[in-house]
This record gives sequence, C-alpha cells and structure tokens, in this order.
Amino acid sequence: MQLTFFSPTRRRLGLVAAGSLAGLLAALLAAPAAAQTQSGTIRFILPNATGSGVDAIARAAQPALAKALGANVVVENQAGAGGVVGLQALTKAAPDGNTLAIVSNNVVIFPSVLKSLPFDMPGDFTPIALIGSTPLVLVVNPAKVPATNSREFLALLKAKPGQLNFGSGGAGTILHLAAEMVLDASGTSARHIPYKGVGPMVTDLLGGQIEFGTAALPSVQQHIKSGALRAIGMLSPQRTAAAPEIPTLAEQGLTNFSADAWFAMLGPKGMSPALVKRTQEAVVAAFNDPVVKDTMAKQGNTINVSTPEQAQVAFRSELVRFGNLVKKVGLEPQ
Repeated sequence: MQLTFFSPTRRRLGLVAAGSLAGLLAALLAAPAAAQTQSGTIRFILPNATGSGVDAIARAAQPALAKALGANVVVENQAGAGGVVGLQALTKAAPDGNTLAIVSNNVVIFPSVLKSLPFDMPGDFTPIALIGSTPLVLVVNPAKVPATNSREFLALLKAKPGQLNFGSGGAGTILHLAAEMVLDASGTSARHIPYKGVGPMVTDLLGGQIEFGTAALPSVQQHIKSGALRAIGMLSPQRTAAAPEIPTLAEQGLTNFSADAWFAMLGPKGMSPALVKRTQEAVVAAFNDPVVKDTMAKQGNTINVSTPEQAQVAFRSELVRFGNLVKKVGLEPQ
C-alpha cells in the first residue's frame, strides 16, 4: 500500500481472591465475543456516501463478512465532513463488536488538514486490520472537457488557470489531496468543490456541474465503460489489471508523484484483544472468499489483510507521513 507525492511547488489549501482472578479475566474477555454472536446483527459504519470506492468494497464483502462473523451484517453509510460524522458515531459505540467501520486513508489525513476533530486518531479507536488498497483515477466529463489524455488536459488547465472546477468527497480527503497533487505537480490550478461523499460528487460530475475529479476506480468504472466519464489516467505507478486500457499519468509524462488509496477496519476504543483477534480472523476469511476475491480483482483492489498489531503501527506511521506531506505542499488546516 503506497501513497507517495512529490511536488515541485507549494499550494494552500483531532478485592478478588487470587484463585478466582484468572476465571474472572477469562469471563471478561469472552463476554464481548459472546455478546457479538448473541446480538444477531453487526453494524458496519461507512464514513462515506453510497457509490464510493469503500462502499463498493464493503457491499461486495458483506455476505462473506456475515458468514465469517456468524451474524447479520448491516452496512450503514454515514457521510459528512469528509467522513468525520461517521467516525464520530463509531466513537460513541460500545466496544462489544456490534459496531465496526470500514474506512479509507482519509482517517489519517484529518488530523493534518482540520484544525479540530471531535476524536483522537487513533487513540479513540481500535485498529483491527488494514485490508488492502485501491487504485485512483483522474476522470473528466467528456461534454465539458475535450481532452483525451494527460497532455491535452494539462494544456487546458494551463490555458484556463483557476477556471475549471474539480470535486472531491470532502475537503482534506484522499481524493481532494490526490487532485491537488496533480495540479501541484503540473503547475496548474483549478477550483475545489467539496461534496458530502463521492456519490454526490460523481453525480455532479456526470451532470456537468464540475469538470473533473479523482476517484477510486470502483466508484466510476461503470461510467468510464459507458462513456459518461472519460479516464485521463491512473494515479498509481502501474496500470491496473481491472482497467488495463487506462494509462497512468506517469507514463504520460507526469512522473513526479503517484497515489493509491488504502482501506481498513476499525472498531471503537476498548475492544478486548480476544474480540479484536476474532474480528480480524473474520476479515481474513471474508476477503479470501472466492467470490469476494474475484470481485476485488475486477475492481482493481489489492488485498493484503494485516494483523491488528501491524494496523496499529501503520496508522501511527501514516499519521506522521501525511502530516509531513501536508506541510511540504503548503496546505493549511481548515
């Protein structure tokens, strides 16, 4: 999972007897897992709008997750403020395994681009697993933007500095940053229009209210295939097997950055180690399901489920890395 940006310019832009202690601890550790099974329903919060890349991933894995967890799984979109709304809801949930979340790397960007957050990342959460990564693509509305490749698109931006509009799933999200980095790396400019999720952004992109944007490939692939949107290039270093006909921006000459998005599972703070382990094992089983694996491959996603310990280390490392990147390109917290 890699997200690397290199930018030549700068841009502006939270009292027990000893004999019974072992039995008591065992009961406390077992209680959350039992409660999870007994609840019959596990709620997965998606801090993203319907139609986002994370939404496509979660819904594709929903049946397999239900089977692996031994419970009904309900996927609940809670978009808003780029994902802050859904994450805040997760912090209020009991640590019993009945409420979880599938998130993108937006969660480790927020602390660097927002002046205040209603939670601490990752202190108010329990990292369960990094699940995988998904490719990002730069897309345009073909009725509004005549460009068919990176060279033509960047020439248009340079001819109309600050006049074209691009959307994102919210200010400070990975999709916002990825588009800003394309502009920064190419020495061009455009107006940012933030939306309450990728779905509303794609709707306006299709309708011509905005001219372009970056998106996870699964969220726009059908529109690219239909011709409603035109892919200018992949932001990843290599082409994706899910859409091998789409060239990368790097091979079109924009070689000084690349970007991918990753997705992970979080729980509320305070989940027991036993429950975290059980949940992570269910994630491994679900994403190794043949149907899910096939769907992930078709979407272009790379699956590599981490341990909870690896996820904890990665979250803290990514917080530092994104903080440094935001400072390097001159984005100011809003």
